Amino acid sequence: MNQIMSTSQRDIVELERQVEAASRPFRHLVDQIQRVIVGQDSLIEGLLCSLLMNGHVLIEGVPGLAKTMAVSSLAKGINTGFRRLQFTPDLLPADLIGTMIYRPNTGEFVVKHGPIFSNIILADEINRAPAKVQSALLEAMQERQVTIGETTYPLPDPFLVLATQNPIEQEGTYPLPEAQVDRFAMKLVVTYPSPKEERLILDRMANTQNNLTVDPVMNPGDIKTARLLVDQIFMDDRMKDYIVDLVISTRDPKKHKVPIEGLLTYGCSPRATIALTLAAKAKAFLDGRGYTVPQDVKDVAPNVLRHRLGLSYEAEAVEKTSDDIVRTLLDHVPVP
Repeated sequence: MNQIMSTSQRDIVELERQVEAASRPFRHLVDQIQRVIVGQDSLIEGLLCSLLMNGHVLIEGVPGLAKTMAVSSLAKGINTGFRRLQFTPDLLPADLIGTMIYRPNTGEFVVKHGPIFSNIILADEINRAPAKVQSALLEAMQERQVTIGETTYPLPDPFLVLATQNPIEQEGTYPLPEAQVDRFAMKLVVTYPSPKEERLILDRMANTQNNLTVDPVMNPGDIKTARLLVDQIFMDDRMKDYIVDLVISTRDPKKHKVPIEGLLTYGCSPRATIALTLAAKAKAFLDGRGYTVPQDVKDVAPNVLRHRLGLSYEAEAVEKTSDDIVRTLLDHVPVP
């Protein structure tokens, strides 16, 4: 057996050493968030992955499951800008991005920046905003810039939109256009806590003096350093082929022998391929590894793919959800 490590092996060992050091602040951040949030481990991990992959997140769940609190706790744990925007049907694009203001004393128009000019944006109940607001937000999410008047202004770095929506109350809501939904790197679904977690919530929160706080343990520089390392996480060519096969199977299931024919009106876009790759690398980073494994892809696939699948009437008739489709994909697409 050759006792001398190859150059690539030495590179991965060194990368893992760097990943271990750079991921430590993220573990401290999780500890801080869990001082306030009980359970919801998958939600917290998804939010951290979004930070690392520089992607926006859509969070869906019924009221009272700490969606807003989780996002605000994340922002408090990072020493960076944070704005909470409550989306309503009467919201205007200027309320989001800003506008031109006329000053009579100088006879000039000056730009007043809106609340979108921050690092972490909590778009609360995003599906309550009308189409014009969604259009303005779409430019900010995709281009990381906004246009006021005739001038385009870059948004701060990092810039992340964490949006929440209520899946059960549809009165006064506007369905998000597919083009905007596809801009979200992940969609996180928040479920009810277990009985044990519910009791812990009662013990921790059932008082009139809620003094639970989150201390900042990170800064934007930590995030930027971590993202550089995420880009270097090793991914074997067979893993890349596996990701492509998963995404292509949503478009041509018959070719890949996945039994979902007739259940989808459209499959995932190439954005899904990119997001699945970055999310798998982010998962490996959070686990302290310098390389990805197939389980990383399986763990993040539901969050990355569920909102990019167009369910047909046939799927709805047999009560198939997008998560059911993703599970079928993972069960039938061969793992390298």
